[in-house]
Amino acid sequence: MKALKIILAILLFLCLLDMPYGYYQFVRFVSFVAFVFFAYQAHQKDNKTEAFIYLALALLFQPFVKIALGRTIWNMVDVIVGVWLVFNVLLNKKDKSIE
Repeated sequence: MKALKIILAILLFLCLLDMPYGYYQFVRFVSFVAFVFFAYQAHQKDNKTEAFIYLALALLFQPFVKIALGRTIWNMVDVIVGVWLVFNVLLNKKDKSIE
């Protein structure tokens, strides 16, 4: 689970570069699947707040209906979510129950 969060954070940080449009579609799909998985894991741990956050992120990144925020705002979202994922891994390294 920690590795998946780090990989997802790296994918989000790479969105800051000038990548082909297919890369951004790929990141949206991977993010959607990962955030749904994280929400399910949080729900299993009865962490409703974290489950809600992950579900909201899954809706934001969902690949089915494009949410047009503009490149600048999407870059800010990518950085904020990526940093949050990294901090989440670092702050929860004692929590072995979800691995």
